[in-house]
Amino acid sequence: MSTTLQQIYAHPDIKPSELVAICEAHERVVFPKGEYLLQDGQTANAYWGIESGLVRTYVLDYNGQDITTGFVGSGEIAIDVVSLFKRVKAVESMHALTEVVAWRIDFRRFQELFHSIATFAEWGRAWMSQSLFEFKQRSVSMITDSATQRYLDLQRQHPEILLQAPLKHIATYLGITDTSLSRIRKDVSKT
Repeated sequence: MSTTLQQIYAHPDIKPSELVAICEAHERVVFPKGEYLLQDGQTANAYWGIESGLVRTYVLDYNGQDITTGFVGSGEIAIDVVSLFKRVKAVESMHALTEVVAWRIDFRRFQELFHSIATFAEWGRAWMSQSLFEFKQRSVSMITDSATQRYLDLQRQHPEILLQAPLKHIATYLGITDTSLSRIRKDVSKT
């Protein structure tokens, strides 16, 4: 049983036998650097628990510019919630920035487990609540915090992103230009 999946599905109410059933529903997949887990225009039919590597999620803005919306690393879930659960085409793309080792569960199997294991459903509600909380925090931060503060928060909370992601992707994620990011990095390194 994957340690990564045990970490992802850690919930005090999930029994060991239920955890085994949940983990066995996943299959191990490897995405080479540059490969897509999901592209905009496709309908998501699975989600992935990331064991190692870094995934970038992004959209194209109204000018066709590539804007990073998130990063997904080890111990996290790469998922397009809207596409998967509403059964609509994805707007975001998921792209492997490094080689990514992941555990895939398809939508049908997820649904079966979700409806047959009550504690799995409870885990899902807790995960969704936490994800919504983090999304709200990020939305507010983009308005209330300076670019430097957003960079420092990213550095503190997810240093692996700064080591693995190209600066242009980090800049769009922070809502700034490459030049501004270079200046901030230079200023931060002086302190």
